[in-house]
Amino acid sequence: MDKAYQNISYQKVNPPVQHWPKSPVSLTKETMDQRLNKVLRQMEEKGTDVLCVYADREHGGNFGYLTGFEPRFEEAVLVLHRDGKAFLMLGNESLRMGNYCRIKNTVIHVPHFSLPNQPMETEFTLRELFEKAGISQGMCIGIAGWKLFTSHKEDNAQLFEVPYMIVESIKSAVGKQGRVQNEGGLFISPDTGVRVLNNANEIAHFEYGAALASDCVLEALEQVETGKTELEIADFLAASGQPVNVQTICATGERFTNAEVAPRNKKIALGDTFSVTMGLRGGLTSRAGYIARCREDLPEKACDYMEKMAVPYFAAAAAWFETVGIGVTGGELYEIIERVLPKSEYGWVLNPGHLTSSEEWLSSPIERDSAICLKSGMMLQMDIIPKRAGYGGASAEDGIVIADEALRDEIRSKYPETWERMCRRRKYMAEELGIRLKEEILPMSDSTGYFRPYLLNKGYALKNMSCTSCTDFDIITS
Repeated sequence: MDKAYQNISYQKVNPPVQHWPKSPVSLTKETMDQRLNKVLRQMEEKGTDVLCVYADREHGGNFGYLTGFEPRFEEAVLVLHRDGKAFLMLGNESLRMGNYCRIKNTVIHVPHFSLPNQPMETEFTLRELFEKAGISQGMCIGIAGWKLFTSHKEDNAQLFEVPYMIVESIKSAVGKQGRVQNEGGLFISPDTGVRVLNNANEIAHFEYGAALASDCVLEALEQVETGKTELEIADFLAASGQPVNVQTICATGERFTNAEVAPRNKKIALGDTFSVTMGLRGGLTSRAGYIARCREDLPEKACDYMEKMAVPYFAAAAAWFETVGIGVTGGELYEIIERVLPKSEYGWVLNPGHLTSSEEWLSSPIERDSAICLKSGMMLQMDIIPKRAGYGGASAEDGIVIADEALRDEIRSKYPETWERMCRRRKYMAEELGIRLKEEILPMSDSTGYFRPYLLNKGYALKNMSCTSCTDFDIITS
């Protein structure tokens, strides 16, 4: 076994305690006011007259950041002026939400955003409706969808991921003397985006979703047995009616056959690969391993899965959790994963970690040579996806939040139940898994760091037997 992995041991480990958070934490008026003011300040700095924030059923995070809600069926646009005046452009079935919006607004009915064949009576063109929202000739308009374009071969400010009819209408309304550009980065830039840093209220709000997703996955893993079906296991991935932010996965054997991604009535068999993923607003938990109790249960071609995949992956995950912290650059974190789990050998393609929010993937400061420093208030997902021919996957994905002393004190005083859960998770990771977190790192979910490669051997998991990388850091226990 590679020298870098000799400190990883497969041994008896107490499973995580599931704390099951009792109820969601609502966002306060103070938080919503702070959000609006952060956006208005950036608009002032950028010289943006009006910001048009797009939303649909799947892409509503930036819109909801300011309004508090996202469309259930339709498209919507928030037209926000630099002076704070706001117009909500809503389709038929969202009109009522203007009364519940978290910022003062004027509603404009836009039947163009409604579902097919619903009543479309209007005397105004879409351009004229944007003009009713205060957009006029010569203005500088920012459009925020949900992407962050970073190509060096195109003018990123002129790439728009929102429907053509919206972009065309806005450009027509401002005319040739106006300027229209993509301003998604105002919200999600990993360095300067307003949504990247969270306050104590936002952290407690998002911890509910992260913790609930984690506990559902842990409960599902406890139910895994040969002969059961994916559907039977997926029954435990119930989220109290909370909205998921990714497709729920519960798959045994070969995944996605016949292009089916949802759980099926397929029976679990000894030696199968198995994966389960659930994401709620605030965090995602994912696990992948084998339906096995020991090496002898594995397919012959993958009998060395523990040495070739599971142990190296866990070593990288442990290194990620022990390295992440205030002042660490995204490039430094990337290079550590590259050293422990070389991309050329383990085939991971995406960033080894990213920011999370109401979306599972907000953006990522973690890439080669990134000079972006990790900061207090960032919520990050450990997300490393190794691939090696002939072997099943390895996954133990969960999230953390970075919190300096002042932010930790605020969480402790205002949200003591959230704080207590986070402290217990830190203690569990250190004592049971050998993963020592820096003092500013707070786990968002009960399963953080827990990886059981042989899913039927429920009393054993991987443990880091060396904490030399962070022995100077105390364990927060209360």
